[in-house]
This record gives sequence, C-alpha cells and structure tokens, in this order.
Amino acid sequence: GAEPGRQGPVVKGAPFSADLVTETTQALADGNHIHQTSTSRLYRDAEGRTRREQSLNGLGVLAPNANLPPVVFINDPVAHVNYALSPSAHTATRSSGGRGFSWTGAAGEPAQKQDAGRHTRAIQAQTGGQSLKTESLGHQTIEGVPVEGTRTTTIFAAGQLGNEQPIQIVTEAWYSADLQTVILSKRTDPRSGETVTRYANISRTEPPHTLFELPADYKVTDAGGRGPRTVTK
Repeated sequence: GAEPGRQGPVVKGAPFSADLVTETTQALADGNHIHQTSTSRLYRDAEGRTRREQSLNGLGVLAPNANLPPVVFINDPVAHVNYALSPSAHTATRSSGGRGFSWTGAAGEPAQKQDAGRHTRAIQAQTGGQSLKTESLGHQTIEGVPVEGTRTTTIFAAGQLGNEQPIQIVTEAWYSADLQTVILSKRTDPRSGETVTRYANISRTEPPHTLFELPADYKVTDAGGRGPRTVTK
C-alpha cells in the first residue's frame, strides 16, 4: 500500500536521474540532538515515466534502523499504469492511473511542484498557518542546474495550537524551471527541527528504458483484488 507521493502533472521533455536526500535534525530540550538521513534514487524519462528506488525505512514505516528491504515505484503515464515492486520477493502490485507523482521527502515535504510558489503555499495549507512574508532569494546554480529561490515565513498565532507565543516556520524552496522540480527545500520548524530535502548527483541524460519496465519474472497482483500471476513478455 505504499505510494511514492501525491498524484501530480506529467512532466515531458525533461529527463533526469538523481539521488533524493532528506536530512532531519531535531534539538531536544536536554541539549541532545537527533539527526537522520534517508536517500532514494529517482529517474524520469522524456515521456514522463518515473521510477523511485528506496528503502521502506525512508517511508517511515518502521524505525530508521530497521534494515527493511528496498521497494521500487514505477509510474507509466503512457501505459496508464503504476507498479509497486518488491525486488527481494520478485513481486509487484499494479494499479491503473499513471497521471504522475509528486515525489515526497520526509514529513510530507513536497519535492516536485510546478513552481516554488505552489510549493510554499502547499506547506501553508498543510500546516494551517498564515503567511507573514514571501521573499525572493534570487537565482543560483545547484548541482549544475539553474534555480530560483523563494523564502516563506508562516506564523501560527498565539493560542492557535495551544501555544503561548507565536510559532514561526521558515521554508526555502529552490525551483528549477528546466526540470520543473524543486531540487532543494529547507524547512525550519521549532516543533520538529530542520528538514532539508535536496537532489544530488543529477544527470540530465535519458535513463535506460528498461528501468520503467516490469521485470519478466515478477508475479503481479492487481490492486483491485485480482490474484497474483506471473508476467511474461
């Protein structure tokens, strides 16, 4: 039942592959710190097909050190089908659709949006806070990709969450128009600490087509309830 993210627009003509790295740092009241890092591998071809490889630990299913096997998500908007693969068991779950997915980092932090403005507004909607200020951070190059930055400050008024004083959340989003993706986001929240989600090792070459195909020896189960069967080509 695990999914890679929310359904979103299909992006064509902008193939790439990259690592998606999410780092969270939380400061405890006794001065201790908790730092966790998760990494997944992303691929997108020129037709908008996507593939995501990650550990179930990165989905928050169990503790980060549970050493769970990896899973693979394939979304094919051309064939209108999605697959969730278990490489260790050679099984797959198939569902129809294939609209595309917004890849997601830790704590529901969206990592693919049409623009940085929608990215920050989505966070405000999720939290229920109000925007105090949105400012441009200008342009720079990250991982060889030109990006434009936006910083948004969101405020929870005193008493809104039972808080005695206002709570301020600051979010930065660096959006790539070429890749149509936010490739770096940073969120600072005094309740949960700091979360940084970034793309690393970006390659803009076309990924191999085989990455978006279901392996021939996998047993596939339809999400609608049909039993498992062996896929043959």
